[in-house]
Amino acid sequence: MLTLYIFAVLIGLLAINVPVVAAIGLTSVIFFAVLGQGNFLAMLPHRMYFGTTGFTLLAIPFFILAGNLMNTGGITRRIFRFAGAMVGHVPGGLGQVNIVASVIFSGMSGSAIADAAGLGQIEHKAMVDDGYDPVVSASLVAASSVIGPVIPPSIPFVLYGAITGVSVARLFMAGFLPGIIMSLGMMAALAVMAKRRNYPCSSCRTPAREAWASFRGAFWALMAPVIIIGGIMTGFFTPTEASVVVCFYAAILGFAYRDLKLRDLPGVLFVSLQQSVSLLFIIAAANFFGWLIIHQKIPDRIIAGLVAMGASQAHVLIIMMGIVLMLGCFIEGNAIFLITLPIFMPVARMFGIDLVNFGVVMTLLIMIGNLTPPVGMCLFAVDNFARVGIIPLSREVLPYLAVIFAVTVLIAFVPGISLFLPRLMMGGM
Repeated sequence: MLTLYIFAVLIGLLAINVPVVAAIGLTSVIFFAVLGQGNFLAMLPHRMYFGTTGFTLLAIPFFILAGNLMNTGGITRRIFRFAGAMVGHVPGGLGQVNIVASVIFSGMSGSAIADAAGLGQIEHKAMVDDGYDPVVSASLVAASSVIGPVIPPSIPFVLYGAITGVSVARLFMAGFLPGIIMSLGMMAALAVMAKRRNYPCSSCRTPAREAWASFRGAFWALMAPVIIIGGIMTGFFTPTEASVVVCFYAAILGFAYRDLKLRDLPGVLFVSLQQSVSLLFIIAAANFFGWLIIHQKIPDRIIAGLVAMGASQAHVLIIMMGIVLMLGCFIEGNAIFLITLPIFMPVARMFGIDLVNFGVVMTLLIMIGNLTPPVGMCLFAVDNFARVGIIPLSREVLPYLAVIFAVTVLIAFVPGISLFLPRLMMGGM
């Protein structure tokens, strides 16, 4: 019953529009006080500080900065032009370009919001100018932006690894194939809709000379994922160090392309600081909440209940997936990680669920949450510039949501797909 009370208070606070960080912190404080553990409140500053000092978490602000540098430094425009030369003639035209560009960009930023807010604006304008309905264009921008955190590098994978102790490098490798499958599924869904709805597309392939020029213009941008993943896999640098490398790389390219100016840096740094502080503040509060969960032995009670019910691994997976999907409608994705993982991890270990694959499944689930109202962060990020309305946008994104959900179920119950590359390239497991 205590578990239900804790989450009832948390969800109740969120329902009355209390900010996520305040809701998490207040829930912890209330229950420590009610349980007569007031002395534990003295530990609040220590636990909040401790929650944000992990070496792995340093990658988060740097990947955020990298995404903002790419958006300001002209890298996104070059990626979009190259993707257009590759798939602009496929049914769905610029919609397919949108997806391919998001796949390429995902190999650099690791953030759905960075993709939606930066590359997304370029994609949306190009599609509307080409004759696409603004709602259709906005839905595709929102859907393709969630590819970013699945294909490495990935901020959610960094956060998951920091919380659970799972190798971030293995998580990066594990996300690659599911991300590619997800993008191919979106492209197939778009191709079917393009034929039914007669979406515009180029009638001929891009001339070889123009395609080569677009590749040459985007070459150094395309090298970023190779440098990041290659450096991690060869042991030249850690995922955290990779985030710093990609920041310097994005800045150098921006200055070389002459799209990034010295006067732009204060604005880029300030926006990145705001985004980083917002996320790290939630992490700090959630660390105290996780301490409450562990102190009250809630995971132990849940495990005992599931064992008494005779639940199997599949049943446990379905229950946890259902909980995350429900929470995704109301809570921002990173906060879901921080709230649920202290409970889920002991349960997953008890029932033999692979923690690397579980990280991929959890990330896919929170990507679904990014596309579901009323708190779909990618929907709001796209509507901020598209101005088409959240409800029409939510309806139009449903086919892509179905694709992501199907991929999530596939990865959850066929873990060999996500674990293939980590086993092949890193051994063990």
